[in-house]
Amino acid sequence: MIDTHSHIYLPQFRKDLSEVLDRAADAGVTDILMPAIDFGSLKQMDALSHPSIRFHKMAGIHPCDVEGHPENLVDKLLELGSSADIIAIGETGLDYYWSKEHITAQKESLRRHCEVAKELDKPVILHNRDSTDNLLDIIEEQQDGSLRGIWHCFNGTPEQGQRALELGLHLGIGGVVTFKNAGVDQVVAEMPLDRLVLETDAPYLAPVPKRGKRNEPSFMKYTAQKLSELFGISLEETDRITTENARRLFRLS
Repeated sequence: MIDTHSHIYLPQFRKDLSEVLDRAADAGVTDILMPAIDFGSLKQMDALSHPSIRFHKMAGIHPCDVEGHPENLVDKLLELGSSADIIAIGETGLDYYWSKEHITAQKESLRRHCEVAKELDKPVILHNRDSTDNLLDIIEEQQDGSLRGIWHCFNGTPEQGQRALELGLHLGIGGVVTFKNAGVDQVVAEMPLDRLVLETDAPYLAPVPKRGKRNEPSFMKYTAQKLSELFGISLEETDRITTENARRLFRLS
């Protein structure tokens, strides 16, 4: 399995990181993809290692951290994103739940991240909270046939999901799909499995039966099991398809 969205480098894992990574490997996680929160995230990512897990870095500015970002954002993103060990640009996007004060700055940051992703031919990773229509409008504006990426933590309507797919995005499926009253599971069941990827968003949004606890990559097995139930296929087939999807999107060997 590939965890396509994990903040495993954050302080929440500092005390027991080696045990967390051992559990991930035991659960079948082979790769952990790490979106940045800000440019300082990269140094934290570099400190990670494990004999059975490959770590992959992304570069970007989270929408809740855009205020005060450098004026030379594009230059900085291009500089960092051009490195061979940076596999994607992000996470970027829009968040109207935590950060309504800086909506204009968020939109401009999202546009700049998309421009860099297209120039570098790397996926863009999209955070979205209470901003779906605005987010998809900007992706439509930016889409010239070369933009690809993930709507991380997908929780939209069937219509929004279909629009995202038509705009060339994959959908990141995490713990929310296991929540009983969220309704996300029924929408995900209508989406094509070949456009879905697994993620945790660790340490956030742990799936049932771990809901409310610190999330970690090993918990992704519960999300995979839920997808298996929704699509009526084996867990092994779910793992195979979502892993192939992630490898193809990120061009992982």
